[in-house]
Amino acid sequence: MSQIPTKQQILDWISENPTQTGKRDIARAFGIKGAARIDLKRLLKELEAEGHLSKRDKTYRDPDKLPPVSVLRVDAPDADGDLYATPMEWAGEGAAPRAILVMKSSDPALEPGERILARMTEVKDEPYAYEARLIRRIGTNPIRILGIYRTGSDGGRIVPIDKGQDKEWRVDTGADEGAKDGELVEAQQSGPKSRMGLPRARIVARLGDPTAPKAVSLIAIHQHGIPDAFPDNVIEEADSHKPAGLKGREDLRHLPLITIDPADARDHDDACYAHADDNPKNPGGHVVWVAIADVAHYVTPGSDLDHEARRRGNSTYFPDRVVPMLPDRLSGDLCSLHEGVPRACIAVRMVLDAQGHKLSHSFIRGLMKSHASLNYTEVQAAQDGNPNEKCAPLMDEVIAPLFAAYETTKLARASRQPLDLDLPERKIILDEDGKVASVAVAERLDAHRLIEEFMILANVAAAEELTRLQRPLLFRVHEEPSPEKLEALREVAQASGFTLAKGQMLKTRHLNHLLAQAQDTEFDELVNMSTLRSMSQAYYFPQNFGHFGLALQSYAHFTSPIRRYSDLIVHRALISGHGWGKDGLSAEDIERLEATALHISETERRSMAAERDTTDRYLASFLAERVGSEFTGRVAGIARFGLFVKLDETGADGLVPISSLGNEYFRHDADEQVLVGERSGLVIGLGQRVTVRLAEAIPTTGGLSLELLDIEGRKLTPSRGRKGGKSTPRKPMTSKRKSAKVKKKVKRSRR
Repeated sequence: MSQIPTKQQILDWISENPTQTGKRDIARAFGIKGAARIDLKRLLKELEAEGHLSKRDKTYRDPDKLPPVSVLRVDAPDADGDLYATPMEWAGEGAAPRAILVMKSSDPALEPGERILARMTEVKDEPYAYEARLIRRIGTNPIRILGIYRTGSDGGRIVPIDKGQDKEWRVDTGADEGAKDGELVEAQQSGPKSRMGLPRARIVARLGDPTAPKAVSLIAIHQHGIPDAFPDNVIEEADSHKPAGLKGREDLRHLPLITIDPADARDHDDACYAHADDNPKNPGGHVVWVAIADVAHYVTPGSDLDHEARRRGNSTYFPDRVVPMLPDRLSGDLCSLHEGVPRACIAVRMVLDAQGHKLSHSFIRGLMKSHASLNYTEVQAAQDGNPNEKCAPLMDEVIAPLFAAYETTKLARASRQPLDLDLPERKIILDEDGKVASVAVAERLDAHRLIEEFMILANVAAAEELTRLQRPLLFRVHEEPSPEKLEALREVAQASGFTLAKGQMLKTRHLNHLLAQAQDTEFDELVNMSTLRSMSQAYYFPQNFGHFGLALQSYAHFTSPIRRYSDLIVHRALISGHGWGKDGLSAEDIERLEATALHISETERRSMAAERDTTDRYLASFLAERVGSEFTGRVAGIARFGLFVKLDETGADGLVPISSLGNEYFRHDADEQVLVGERSGLVIGLGQRVTVRLAEAIPTTGGLSLELLDIEGRKLTPSRGRKGGKSTPRKPMTSKRKSAKVKKKVKRSRR
């Protein structure tokens, strides 16, 4: 049994080894293993409660000493010109110790108030307690600005490219870093805000021509703060890894697993195989295998790779590039299931009955070899009777059985009735120069749906398995719509002449019934859009609240650990639950599970916003040469300042300012989501067919300005130069009377 050290021995170790003060470091130093770690944790808690230790970022230290690497705030130089700094965090008694900055000639000049990361060395018999050596500047957390630089006689200006910012910034002479007129720059606020004049900024990075194709996604990366460069230590760790062998794994290389991905896929993290079940007790049933890259073998808890992957949370995808969660050595090589190459995997074997319901599952940590890397189009063509040279040899043994198993899952899906939205996804096609060549509706093939169904089955199996093992995990949670959003959807349905069940527990089949009513009618897209908007946003959480949209009681993300940190956590939980190795879920992972869930839910939203902004800018660039052209579309949003229109041809969203809506005032009714003309009684609401003219396209912001020409066959004359758009004050109408009046107008205008 491990010998538990005394409290004094622990304190002595921490004092002598200030860079190795994590709980695992201490346990390793004293040879503490197994259940004895519980006693060590108790001792550390007692030392912390007694004030002998301070816990910071999972490490323990003497509270009366600074950690070997600290965050400092730079102070003003003293009379001798020496530069001092004060620690940002101090848990000891008395005033915080001062540190003198020992600067090298190559170090940058530091300003008072600036924050830095520094390596600390304790000194004796000096008026200061530490010497600090600069590692890197952190800054003073100023406001960041991304914009177009414009030169002037007294310096320059920065015109922000964010649609939410219309305030320019002044750049003083000497603070422009040599930026040229029209160049895309990143700047930071310099100096305090002033009530008079423009705020001042200092350019910190020149990003080049804002109209260059590669600048589009670069803008989004900088604007949303997405980490796009891996630290050297992370690259070094990734490069040090070697391919995993068979030791401790089950050999699955004989299984004809294949990958099916988009033709331009940058990685391959899932493979599948299916065959008819030969068990006579399961007539018409199938066995489906799903194998996923074993990322956890390479990205271990607490490693540099792990810290960086968690910080990023997920990969971010743009039309011209990917900002990956993991370095290319892993994402594009060791963790990518390339054809004909042995790769470490975690696989699940699932048995389905003749109706596609999962009867059982089992998980395996194995070594696989992909028998083919195929794309969706060629697999679909093969299934439709036109196999190419690559698919032809795989038809009988691999491709046909996959589709046969998929046919049964369609029966189970029809019985479960997940939400069945029909909203076309548009894909931006770039030419060789990186410019938008076309905007196409992404094709939806049975080959896509096959992979989706098998991945959903594998995700369900992972959630159920970890629940059975009583292991902590991150669930993918999607809660049902709020009563307010549901009521808004119900009103849209009623105004369109349809019904949505009321007075009973909402299920996805009720929403699917509404969608079916609207199918192939003029309200089809309106009802689909309104249903989508009524949905809550999915997120990660350690507790299971179900997945409403998929109509599943238990769901987790297991199938994409290359690009989602959530899946890596699930893989580690499976490793721990089955005792497959020491690279499973760590105590630290478990302790911060809820914080991880919150963090990666936020990084997912960050990526979605960046991807959406990039698409807007590409579309604005694509349409910039067609200013003055007319387009058809539908009203996609109503706001106090105007209406948003989604164009049929490209799916781009543009704004029709309320000030341009004819020669009358329009009243905004937020409850009914309509604009009502005060003189004509014209009602403009969601989903209405319109014809618009493109008035302006701004590629740097992604903004489109439109003029409304026709609504539901009614011609309009856009107002030019009118400043107003708001109505004159009137005696307020009661909400009940107003609602009835507006609903009557809405129904009449939509007939």
